[in-house]
Amino acid sequence: MELNSKHFDGLNAKQQEAVEHKDGPLLVVAGAGTGKTRVITHRIAHLIANGIKPSEILAVTFTNKAATEMRERVQKLIQDLPFTIHYLPFVGTFHGLGVHILRESGQTLGISRWFAIYDRDDSVSLIRKCLKQEGFDPKQFAPGGVLSVISKSKGNLVSREDFSAEASGSFYAEVVARVWREYEKELHEQKALDFDDLLIKTVELLTNFELLRKRYQSQWKYIHVDEYQDTNKAQYEMIRLLTGEQNNICVVGDSDQTIYTWRGATIENIMGFEEDFPGAKVVILEENYRSTSNILNAANQVISKNENRKDKNLFTSSGEGEKISIYEAFDPAEEAHFVTETVTKIVNAKSKNANLKLEEIAVLYRANFQSRALEEAFLEAGIPYTVLGTRFFERAEVKDILAYVKAALNMEDKISFARAAGTPRRGVGEKTLEEYFSTGQAPDKLSSFLNLLITFKDKLTTLPLPDALRYIISVSGYEAMLKKAEEQERLENIQELVNLSSKYNPPAGGLAPEEALEKFLTDAGLASDQDTLLHENAKRHGVRLMTVHAAKGLEFEHVFIVGLEQDLFPHRPLSLDSARDEFDNSEEERRLFYVALTRAKKQVHLSWCQTRQMYGEARVQMQSEYLKDIPVDLIESALMDPEDRPRGTSKGYLPDITDIIDIPDWI
Repeated sequence: MELNSKHFDGLNAKQQEAVEHKDGPLLVVAGAGTGKTRVITHRIAHLIANGIKPSEILAVTFTNKAATEMRERVQKLIQDLPFTIHYLPFVGTFHGLGVHILRESGQTLGISRWFAIYDRDDSVSLIRKCLKQEGFDPKQFAPGGVLSVISKSKGNLVSREDFSAEASGSFYAEVVARVWREYEKELHEQKALDFDDLLIKTVELLTNFELLRKRYQSQWKYIHVDEYQDTNKAQYEMIRLLTGEQNNICVVGDSDQTIYTWRGATIENIMGFEEDFPGAKVVILEENYRSTSNILNAANQVISKNENRKDKNLFTSSGEGEKISIYEAFDPAEEAHFVTETVTKIVNAKSKNANLKLEEIAVLYRANFQSRALEEAFLEAGIPYTVLGTRFFERAEVKDILAYVKAALNMEDKISFARAAGTPRRGVGEKTLEEYFSTGQAPDKLSSFLNLLITFKDKLTTLPLPDALRYIISVSGYEAMLKKAEEQERLENIQELVNLSSKYNPPAGGLAPEEALEKFLTDAGLASDQDTLLHENAKRHGVRLMTVHAAKGLEFEHVFIVGLEQDLFPHRPLSLDSARDEFDNSEEERRLFYVALTRAKKQVHLSWCQTRQMYGEARVQMQSEYLKDIPVDLIESALMDPEDRPRGTSKGYLPDITDIIDIPDWI
């Protein structure tokens, strides 16, 4: 039985080559927008049409959404074939595959068939309980952070025993090891598995029980893996064990889109595929069906500087398209106004964008704190938008610092008082707070905190607001807590809060300290309410604002990439352990920019700032090295009308930077 010719409609030569390959290992290097899902689904349909039973085919991916789409496409392709309509291959996620195997065969490991599955929230709650049982304060050792360490270790197939053996000498690691032991015990007693257990228990089962392993190898004779570059060690091992001696495995992925190493993904899996599976056929998909050639040429040039990659060169037949625009802003406020002004122009150019919807426009940034200036500009311009991720004033660290401010000004604000008292850890628990709130008498352990609040109130009502906030962040111990935990993103967010307060600072803000403080708190409260309301109203309508990581797998007509400055994008982490770490980080940052560029169908708009507030201080910024990697013939400079500049002078241009801050002689 041959596949109907209509099933090959729309496939290019390379895609068809991958689809027609049957036996032996196959690596499909699928560049951005080259139709990888089409290849997987058509290949599955081709196998079925040529006599392979649907039950002998396995396909795994990372999200339920992707699995559902893949399953529906396969069903549509094979629906005209006899006897297959009620039989489909196993198409699911890695975790779904683990559940399937463990429900069937987990009893061999003593796992109940009806085991409970704990999601992250369940696991965090259980870790919090285990911390308390082991005598540790969850306010000092964040349960989410402890869980992350355990999760990453499990993903790397590091057992609790091995972790414990290596924990000696590190107090935090010893805490994690003790909590992990209790956590494992609790999971067992409650007949539950967490998300990571779904993978590692499956690996354990397949490794230790040969008959079961051979049974599953015989059941699934043809295996497909989507987004192979995102697999961690546990996922790799699971697939390797299922593949067996027949080696009928097809993986699809792109080393240039490996951007999740921080959560366990390893680029070595896709880079080492040909070594792991000797004799593998390699098909490289380079024809892009998403972007214009100007965008692809820029992306190709940027990513070519990486050494650890599978070489390819994306191309398209859709024409050159618009050039890439680059805008040099004075500061993030002007940059954000440039974005909103350009969005307005794009939407109003109806001759070119007759059917363009706001949700087909995206603004991408490297770090979450950058959203604040953008959100303000979109609100001011009256342009609907949606933030993918937590909004600025709803972030825990921002709420924590605001709690200090509000508690200092009003000690009867119990919510703010309790929040501030508990972060960082001071030994102040619920009972202590209950006693204080009910009697008004402060135990000794609370006295020092009350004195802190009195001092903070004095600073808030006498100093410029940015100085007062910096004092609170430092003296409260909050800054030290984040630095010790290497919480780079959270640290940047509280720095951005200080930056925000700078506009209320005399003489720029024109307000006395108490007036500035009142206006700051009012604006913060209203912004939070507005954000929530706008978010609810814009779930299906509005420009998309998100980090580059969140944009993976998405596509938009127009893409803005903001904050293209050295140490911001590429982003410089708090610390690097070795030259190798620095190399890996540099390559991953470049891959991240490549992903950002290739989200765009029609045009890319890039921007950077001459100055940026870093922890309340204006700093001169250097443009990102990535901007210099794009050939000049692909670029056009973007301009903003002088009257539209948010900080323009009467002459219609920005003041010279030397008029704003002192420039050291060495610059």
